[in-house]
Amino acid sequence: MERRTFLRAGIAVPGAVLLSGAVGALEPVVARARVTGSLASGLRVPWGIAFLPSGRALVSERDTGRVLEVRPRGGFRVVGQVPGVVSTVAQGGENGLLGLALHPDFARTRWVYAYLSTASDNRVVRMRYDDGQLGAPEVVLPDIARSLHHNGGGLAFGPGGLLYVSTGDAEHPHRAQDRQSLSGKVLRVTDTGAVPAGNPFGNPVWSYGHRNVEGLAFDGHGRLWATEFGNHLHDELNRIVRGGNYGWPRVEGRDGRGGYRDPFVTWRPDECSPSGIAIARGHAWVGALHGESLWAVKLDAPHRRRKVRHFSHRLGRIRGVHRAPDGALWITTSDRDGRARRRRGDDHVYRVVL
Repeated sequence: MERRTFLRAGIAVPGAVLLSGAVGALEPVVARARVTGSLASGLRVPWGIAFLPSGRALVSERDTGRVLEVRPRGGFRVVGQVPGVVSTVAQGGENGLLGLALHPDFARTRWVYAYLSTASDNRVVRMRYDDGQLGAPEVVLPDIARSLHHNGGGLAFGPGGLLYVSTGDAEHPHRAQDRQSLSGKVLRVTDTGAVPAGNPFGNPVWSYGHRNVEGLAFDGHGRLWATEFGNHLHDELNRIVRGGNYGWPRVEGRDGRGGYRDPFVTWRPDECSPSGIAIARGHAWVGALHGESLWAVKLDAPHRRRKVRHFSHRLGRIRGVHRAPDGALWITTSDRDGRARRRRGDDHVYRVVL
């Protein structure tokens, strides 16, 4: 690993860590990022973010079940608390109110989608957001297995207005290879939870063989990318394809020609533990929990797969990463989940300009 100051048009950009490939003294920066400030503080493990047409954002708190509306210039208010949310933070768990997404036609439907843990399952629900208040939940996709750990939780609407959902193996690794189980998968359903035409196995499963996927994001080419927590060897960034088998628990990381989908890039678990993901400026921006940093991964040539590390151990455990309408990133910290040293004002929603 090599720590350098990179140059772009004569501007020094300190504090990044380059992990792949040698660079010349005048090679352009592949990614740069700067924190402009904290938009909200004193939160309890903010997890999902969904941007409203106004530029404000709805933010979920994992451990309280609250939904906040955060202003782009800072400050927030509580707009609802989702009923039935069960958090196991006291037991070191990862359950609670997780990902958020807006219906593609939100201006007309007013639907907000959420992934949450109840006493019996993980599920996707939708709620109307009218007059600044969140309505009662309507179940879209129930019966996703829950556990203390490996609950997934990502949501993203993709081409054709279809909803993609990331799940974990619920600490039963064999379920990831069972194409009839919803565990350890990326799922694809309609906005009402029905199975759409074109799903490879006639059920909600879109891809399988995953250990625990939290982050989902589409790029400008319609490609779906996902972050995945490894076990002891390799965390992963994967490009998700229809019917793809990503190997867990039979393989962790690359298997070459072994028949499974290889990850786009990998990290050691102490470097990353990847959660949220956003696509911007030709990079996947990945939040690292254990690695306490924001990673930028180049998606296309030149310098495809190059990884650059930002804010190493400066902001805390970074979980959510979301692209705002103005092109900035909003990132969230998870220092109040019992796994890190608390910092002043935790937890935060930070704004990052690229």
